[in-house]
Amino acid sequence: MPRLLSDPNLSFCPNYADDAFINTRLQLTNENITKPQAIVILRNIWQAENNAAKLQWQAQVDEDRDRREQLERLDNEEQERQEQETRDEEEAARKEDRKKNKHKYTAIPKLDVPLKSIILPSSYALRKLDKGDYVELWYFTNEGLDDAKLKSSVDEDAMIMATLAGGDTAWVSAASTRNARAVVDDQNLRFEDFCQACPRIIEAMQEAAWPTDRIQMMALFWRNLQVHDFRSMRDPLAQRALLVYQAEQRKRWHIAVKSARGAYDLSRINEVLLERTRSDLYLEERTKLDNKRDYKVSFFRTERKQLHANNSCFISFFKTEFNNIKTRHTLHATSHMPHATCYTLHASLNMLHTSHNTLHVSSRYPMLRNTFTIRHTSRL
Repeated sequence: MPRLLSDPNLSFCPNYADDAFINTRLQLTNENITKPQAIVILRNIWQAENNAAKLQWQAQVDEDRDRREQLERLDNEEQERQEQETRDEEEAARKEDRKKNKHKYTAIPKLDVPLKSIILPSSYALRKLDKGDYVELWYFTNEGLDDAKLKSSVDEDAMIMATLAGGDTAWVSAASTRNARAVVDDQNLRFEDFCQACPRIIEAMQEAAWPTDRIQMMALFWRNLQVHDFRSMRDPLAQRALLVYQAEQRKRWHIAVKSARGAYDLSRINEVLLERTRSDLYLEERTKLDNKRDYKVSFFRTERKQLHANNSCFISFFKTEFNNIKTRHTLHATSHMPHATCYTLHASLNMLHTSHNTLHVSSRYPMLRNTFTIRHTSRL
């Protein structure tokens, strides 16, 4: 059915009695229908058509209203959906910002300014602790904290070029890198620095939300090392053994946590491994001393052979020259060669013999080196 373009309620029935409708009336009039009856019939037909048009119009209006309401509802739903997505995105962005910059949203309690200074390790160490990974104790020593203060102005989100383990280069965040040349390994720390860093890293573990049992295990592990019998020994290798044991076992524990074998109680000091560590350090120190001694002995032997060869050449040369001078002096029986010159060559020859004897004695008896040299020098 064609769509109505105008409202039939606003239409009026035409006056079919007018001359404009003569032809229309003539089509209806005959011997049975008069002119007034034809006018009535035309009015009834128009009225019926108008009533049908009114019904169609009303249905059309209702349909348009329903369609408009549906479109408005869809528009409202789409707008509401977009607004909800916007709110969800903003909420997700706020959550991500809270997670990334959690200190930005830290609640401010009503407390006075603390007298004790706040410990601020490097971003690299804090990120390691947030992941539960191994981190060197050096970052929590005075030197490590001072280094963190100097680099606190670097943006954590800044990207820098770094060399990866395989030799390739890549852009990484500044906070995820470290200056390996400045970091001191745990086994090379002084025991004073070790005792200094332990309570600080425990506090950092608490702020990083480590499990309580893990923090207690680490605290007890370091405490047991600090009160161990090796700590009070006069042997410097004993204290160093504690530091090496701490470094090696803590690294192995972090590796074991991620393996299929699982973790274990690190606070229980293995005395067998500790004594083995001490023995290894003793052998290492003994090897260094032996190598140093062998190097000195080899060096002095080489020097002695070289000087002995040089002195032999000079002695042979001076003997030949001295004999030639004596021969010429005897044959010519003249004073072409003064006695002072002969005496000088003779004294030089004696001095070379003395130097040769000094080198030989000093290389075999180092304690007599200075005494022997002084005596022969004073004799000359």
